Amino acid sequence: MKIRKAIESDAARIAEIWNPLIRETSVTFTTVEKTSSSLTADLALKAELGHPFLVLEQEGIVQGFATYGFFRPGPGYLRTMEHTVILAPAIHGQGAGRLLMARLGQYASSRDVHSLIGGVSSENSAGIAFHRRIGFEEIARLSEVGYKFDRWMDLVLMQRKL
Repeated sequence: MKIRKAIESDAARIAEIWNPLIRETSVTFTTVEKTSSSLTADLALKAELGHPFLVLEQEGIVQGFATYGFFRPGPGYLRTMEHTVILAPAIHGQGAGRLLMARLGQYASSRDVHSLIGGVSSENSAGIAFHRRIGFEEIARLSEVGYKFDRWMDLVLMQRKL
C-alpha cells in the first residue's frame, strides 16, 4: 500500500469510490454525487489552503482517501479540522484506514492542527468503532440533524487531540 497526495487524474476514481456511499448508504448525509470536475476543484482549493487530500493505492489503483478541511469558519477554529476518510469496499479490514488516518494526523500535527473532528452518522456503527480504535472519542451526539432516505438521523462527533 502506498499513500500519496491526490492528483487531478485521481478525481474519477475518487468519485467512483464515494458515489455509491452517497447513493446507497447513510454513511454520509449528502445526496449530491461527486463529479470529476467538482473533485478537481476541491483538490485545487485544498492545495491552495494547504489542506491535504491523500489517496491510498494498492497495486497502482486508488482504493481510498483521506482529507480534512476547516471545522468551522473564523480564526478561533483554525487549529481544529474536520476530516473525511473513505475506502473502497475491497480494502476494508486491511489496515488501510488506519494508515491513511495516521498519515493525515502526521500532516495535521506538522501544521499546528490541535485536533481532528469526525462527523459520523449514528447509523455507521463500523465508522464509530473505527474511530474509537484509532484514538477518537465521542464528544457529542446531535439529534436528528441529518435527513436522508425520508428519515432523520443523528450525527456523532468524534475528536482526537493531536
